[in-house]
Amino acid sequence: MAGSTPPRKWRSAAGAVGDAGLEEAWLVAEAPAKAKAKWRVTVSFGRRGHFNSFVLLLLVLFVVLAVPITTRNDDGNGSHEQREAATATVPPLADAGDDGEQGDDLVVGECDMSSGRWVYDDAAYPLYKESACEFMSDQSACGKFGRTDLKYQQWRWQPHGCDLPRFNAVKLLRRLRNKRLAFVGDSLNRNQWISMVCLIDTATPTLHKSMAGGNTSLVTFKIHEYNASVDFYWSPLLVESNSDDPVHHRVDDRVVRAGSIARHSRRWADADVLVFNSYLWWRRPTINVLRFGAAAEGAHRAAYEVTGSLLAFEMALRTWSEWLEHHVDRARAKLFFMSTSPTHLHSDEWDPSASGGGNHQCYNETEPILAEEAHRGRDTDPAFARAVEAEVSRLAGRGVAVRVLDVTRLSEHRKDAHPSVHRRQWTPLTEAEMEARARDPSSGADCVHWCLPGVPDVWNQMLYAHIMSSS
Repeated sequence: MAGSTPPRKWRSAAGAVGDAGLEEAWLVAEAPAKAKAKWRVTVSFGRRGHFNSFVLLLLVLFVVLAVPITTRNDDGNGSHEQREAATATVPPLADAGDDGEQGDDLVVGECDMSSGRWVYDDAAYPLYKESACEFMSDQSACGKFGRTDLKYQQWRWQPHGCDLPRFNAVKLLRRLRNKRLAFVGDSLNRNQWISMVCLIDTATPTLHKSMAGGNTSLVTFKIHEYNASVDFYWSPLLVESNSDDPVHHRVDDRVVRAGSIARHSRRWADADVLVFNSYLWWRRPTINVLRFGAAAEGAHRAAYEVTGSLLAFEMALRTWSEWLEHHVDRARAKLFFMSTSPTHLHSDEWDPSASGGGNHQCYNETEPILAEEAHRGRDTDPAFARAVEAEVSRLAGRGVAVRVLDVTRLSEHRKDAHPSVHRRQWTPLTEAEMEARARDPSSGADCVHWCLPGVPDVWNQMLYAHIMSSS
């Protein structure tokens, strides 16, 4: 119809992007142009009805004067969205909890967010639906691979003495405008990165977003209207190693170059917020540390020194911390290190009946460990956490602030929240593996990574609180 407002146009595309099962998608909302309002008021006075016309005139003047009043904020300078539009074209975001920048100065130092309990809350959780996230990874999409008990999505972490701030994607994007948030580490950090991507994606359906990187070490999630990116960089041992290929990992003969990090750091050196992790790839008795230039039987070649894994980890941390000390912009960058993500590979830790040899790991577990006392699995070695804390303390003495986010304690209780057998098989099963799983389905359970929505969303709520509370 002539003169009608043109319909909203949508453009979308999707395709597979690598082993993590990510989908590369673009969702663009083109808001229709707003027609300019034209006001035309005609008032006439006749010989009769002077009083009625005068009343009518007063009413018209009231309406005309009321319009600019109702379109102004309390500060008298227009709404926050109107002020932002002067510098960037951002479609309006539907967010009932958004009140501009109010609430960004969250006080997190007065409460230990890692100490608390899990509370079932099916009214407020999950924070998003698995199917609603355009960029969900097959590694975390447990519902997609047959999990029907969804109670694991509906537990809220309740710290003692305070409340965990609810994630607000709009406020975070305002803080990340023209900036880069990068997760650097292993597949557990990738798990948290996917959670962050989904938290943002599902809350901002009208924004133009894209994913790039595929099977490369660096994968970038871009929110175009804000010129912001949320990236993941694969570096499971932080320093250079023979496990640096994001798809093909040589895990049986693990070798690290403990003093070398430059090849990795150049890919995330310009990030405004850096979130590191590293732990499970070090969990073996020894690690081969690569030394160059050593002579062996008269020939110059690389030599390997077999080193205890904790000592090798400490060497890698020192290389990492020295890079931060000499290269990070202390006034600009915000630095975080995620604590150990626990596993639930030994069901006798919570089920006494499994101690007789009936280990089912996390298979068929549907409830958290609800004991009030802290639970710690045998795969969680506190010596590695102390090594991180010591290096972070050393950095603090040199003016580099790194905050360790303790997600270990709260995650230890969530034996129910792993993919278990509800996951994609990245490589075809051998005949022996198929026979073993037919005899014991739990033999193929993934009790290391986490389903989404789920536990990593809480990690990101904690990260969000710290990002938003800092200046």
